[in-house]
Amino acid sequence: MAHGALLRQHSDDPELASHVMHYFSQADLDPQTKGILVYAAKLTKNPTSMEKSDVERLRQLGLTDEQILSVVLITCNFNFMTRLADGLGVEVDDGRQEAAERWLKGPALEQNWLMKAKA
Repeated sequence: MAHGALLRQHSDDPELASHVMHYFSQADLDPQTKGILVYAAKLTKNPTSMEKSDVERLRQLGLTDEQILSVVLITCNFNFMTRLADGLGVEVDDGRQEAAERWLKGPALEQNWLMKAKA
């Protein structure tokens, strides 16, 4: 939640930032960016299901091998840092946690795209 709040705060488009954070498949993104997010989500949620075709899809979207490596490294680093923080019991500062909870209980409820899972 802290990363999403930071993204919304520093974005020229806070609604897009919310889309990216919560349900990127409905966000107004170019195909390459959406492909990167699909790849990163799969690598995060189901790393053992990754296949050569996942990398090929990124190449078809115009990414170079160096860019694909960057996507993998950034995804892995983010996941590593999250697990490190979780493993050490790092807690979100009270103010940030309260702000995220207020957003989820207020403005987030008004976002139909956020509250409805797409089949």
